Amino acid sequence: MAFWRSKKTKKEDDLGQKSADSSGASDQLHNPNTPVASHGEMHDSDQPQLEGASPADESTTDSTKASVEPKASTGGLFSKMRGALSKTRQALSTDIRDLFKAEGRLVDDDFLKELFSRLIRTDMGVASAEAIRDDVATRLRARVVSLEEVLETITQQVQTMLTQESAGIHYAESGPTVILVVGVNGSGKTTSIGKLANHLHQSGRKVVLGAGDTFRAAAVEQLTVWAGRIGCEIVTGKPEADPASVAYQTVDKALSVGADIAIIDTAGRLQTQVNLMQQLEKIRRVVEKKIETAPHEVLLVLDATAGQNAISQAQGFSDAAGCTGIVLAKLDGSAKGGVILPIHEKFQLPVKFVGIGEGVDDIAAFDAAAFAKALFAQ
Repeated sequence: MAFWRSKKTKKEDDLGQKSADSSGASDQLHNPNTPVASHGEMHDSDQPQLEGASPADESTTDSTKASVEPKASTGGLFSKMRGALSKTRQALSTDIRDLFKAEGRLVDDDFLKELFSRLIRTDMGVASAEAIRDDVATRLRARVVSLEEVLETITQQVQTMLTQESAGIHYAESGPTVILVVGVNGSGKTTSIGKLANHLHQSGRKVVLGAGDTFRAAAVEQLTVWAGRIGCEIVTGKPEADPASVAYQTVDKALSVGADIAIIDTAGRLQTQVNLMQQLEKIRRVVEKKIETAPHEVLLVLDATAGQNAISQAQGFSDAAGCTGIVLAKLDGSAKGGVILPIHEKFQLPVKFVGIGEGVDDIAAFDAAAFAKALFAQ
């Protein structure tokens, strides 16, 4: 659903993440405090003995802190949502406004054809654009209407299309809720984890983070800084350690300290990398050994600036990782926010959270009505 231009957001990662994937990282991670097996499946007989994965280490260098320091956020939720969708709204509203050369416009076949062509340019997808066009035809055909009437009609249809039964986190009935977070490199995955952890912490839940992206030192450093600012514990491992081992120990730590939530980061990967996608399945099996019903959520982070590419990502991860929901990141840096429509329609995956700014608090539970209203607000 390409509501946006392919222009890259100014924040590759909300916390100033410095690098792309460095899978061959050889430097020691920042004070790893959790012994992690490098290879092999975890068994009950060789469970890691955690001394206590500590909150983010205070010895993090000043340069690291400066590069990944969470920013303060300002403004109310609707104003943030409206601001985050400004690029998408401007592109869409301008195109639709161009249909009105006078105060009113007759809704006839020519108008509907032009409306469809403008909607399709937003990466919304053919099916979504057709549904909106047909709804406008049903309600307004043969009438002379204003721009405001058309936008109101489209807003209502978008809200209907995005209404979902379950947008919240599925919490475990007892014990910690385990959330596995997946996505491609550069999607804003690690930053989204930090924001989500802060969101849950602010709601009164005790959170443990697992730095399972062991092939990229910057991701571990970044998540460590987030943990320190939030005040939650984090489990890390040695460079290139088995991510499944880190995941196992994260769940073990969450159980031992009575945490409500365990959020596990994973290495960024393309949906076409079969061996890495199989690694996700291994992580699922390993955490299931500690908690039979885990993971309770598998959240796919999608970059809103990716447009139609996000659809193929959703397809691959949904098939391989058993995703339960979507976090739409970098919404504030994209003119393609409409991509949410075809993803929701095709995969029936609920959008659970959206990234709406650069601040530590700039993540919000997805609300279809607020999204649709902000998308077409004048």
